[in-house]
Amino acid sequence: MTGDLRRQLILSAAKRCFARNGFAGTTTKSVAAAASISEGLLFKHFPTKSALYAEILAEECEADPALHRLLGLEPSTETLVILIREMVRHFQEIADAPDQQEAQRLRLMITSQLDDGEFARLIYHKIGNLIGPVFTASLQRAVAAGDASRIGNDPLNLFWFAHHTVLMSTLAQLPLVPCLPSADAADLGRQICEFILRGIGLNETAVVSHLDRELSPDPGPQPLTAEGA
Repeated sequence: MTGDLRRQLILSAAKRCFARNGFAGTTTKSVAAAASISEGLLFKHFPTKSALYAEILAEECEADPALHRLLGLEPSTETLVILIREMVRHFQEIADAPDQQEAQRLRLMITSQLDDGEFARLIYHKIGNLIGPVFTASLQRAVAAGDASRIGNDPLNLFWFAHHTVLMSTLAQLPLVPCLPSADAADLGRQICEFILRGIGLNETAVVSHLDRELSPDPGPQPLTAEGA
């Protein structure tokens, strides 16, 4: 059996185990048994349970057609605003349904950062590689078009500042009794978007002209340029 095929069989078995028992209740031994391999062979492909789980989440993310559509948009000021708006919307949906798997995964990532950080590092690496290029290319286009001012030397830092802003806002709403008073979701979402867009350098004209636009029905994803690849 080829290494790639073995890897996919391990991932398939792990998905079943995690779906049935959750992250804490799943062991590498149980995943190896479900895949009909030794635990030693499992470790050759995935050195830890966190690495295995992170790979599953990354595969699910990469297979999401909505995300593919976003990542297929031509880098531009409008694409930048869409990326921020959809990120805010995604996190707000997690806060509105705290019992869903997404909320549990979010808690796991935060717990990881309070522990050894392994799982969080893996997830951040996957997210950065997946979304970072489109964000960076779009921000560069916005600056070139006069829609934004350049802030700092590393545009990817601005992506993480945006991500962390939404993340912390969501965490405050995850407990059964929110840590902060609940606000009108639509108004809160717009405030967060405006805060982030101004923070990453967009001027008021760009914020006002692009923020309320919705995605068109579906013209099909446009190919990324070399700058955004």
